[in-house]
Amino acid sequence: FSTVKEFTVEAGRADSITREKLEVLYRHQVSRISVNPQTMKQETLDIIGRKASVEQVLTAYRLAREVGFDNINMDLILGLPGELEADVQRTIEKIVELAPDSLTVHSLAIKRASRLNQWIQENGVSMLHNTDETMKIAAAGAEKLGMKPYYLYRQKNMSGNFENTGYARPGKYGLYNILIMEEKQTIVALGAGSITKRVFPDGRIERCDNVKDVGLYIEKIDEMIERKKELFAE
Repeated sequence: FSTVKEFTVEAGRADSITREKLEVLYRHQVSRISVNPQTMKQETLDIIGRKASVEQVLTAYRLAREVGFDNINMDLILGLPGELEADVQRTIEKIVELAPDSLTVHSLAIKRASRLNQWIQENGVSMLHNTDETMKIAAAGAEKLGMKPYYLYRQKNMSGNFENTGYARPGKYGLYNILIMEEKQTIVALGAGSITKRVFPDGRIERCDNVKDVGLYIEKIDEMIERKKELFAE
């Protein structure tokens, strides 16, 4: 991987991040990681089923800095149930104190089978949405950190008429994020539920998806390897 321009790992939930794991990633030249709090309000994390606590997020972030990572992204979600503009403001203030290198701000998209959707139905919550003000709060926080917006996208079932926006400091932009939006990058994907994509010189795109069930993925791994070989044999 010595010639790779960006080696990103979604470190993900803070409760799964350990010093040992971070040291292994750093030792193998991972150049960018993502630590994803979603919100810094504990009550909201409990509602949406996030097992990681705010304190664990803070610990994971500090561990990553101690290990030596100098390109850390954090993900936030705006429009979460029960969160007011003041809650978003407090979350952003905590993020500014941590000073990550990039920030991805998501507008809540509710999946039908999610625990959050179940909670919404059970509690009779009719609508969740972002406001212009919460988006401005996030943008102002990013600006305080010296970040600029560099990519945005929309997805199904988003709350409010907003986008997901990626902010970053100069030189800390997520190259993968840019390339995936442009649909011009060939991607070799490994693991259950992942999708390999080949972009041909004429612009044609063909995909090869792996089964989502982990047990079935292990059972059929040779078959999926052969399918990828066929995709790249042309």
